[in-house]
Amino acid sequence: QVQLVESGGGLVQPGGSLRLSCASSGSSTGIMRMGWYRQGPGKQRELVALITRSGSTNYADPVKGRFTISRDNAKKTLYLQMNSLKPEDTALYSCYVQSVYATEYWGQGTQVTVSS
Repeated sequence: QVQLVESGGGLVQPGGSLRLSCASSGSSTGIMRMGWYRQGPGKQRELVALITRSGSTNYADPVKGRFTISRDNAKKTLYLQMNSLKPEDTALYSCYVQSVYATEYWGQGTQVTVSS
């Protein structure tokens, strides 16, 4: 069982930066990939970024070059550094973990609002 708790969201002006964190508890063995998804107002949930067990990363086109996903295995924490934020980045950002058995775990999410 894996529990995920996100933090770091908030209100930021366009062009600003935020760093989201996702602290995991429970067993960390057998994790295949971790990532961030987001759901904006009136939109479907979409992938933002993924990082695999081997460290390979994958980003959605709208965030490439602006967002960076990383992890600290010792702290069992996943991060999302978000730079050059745009109003269209406004969403509820959720942390995601998939185990080697294809079990999926989700956090409750942290709200990011980009507005002047």
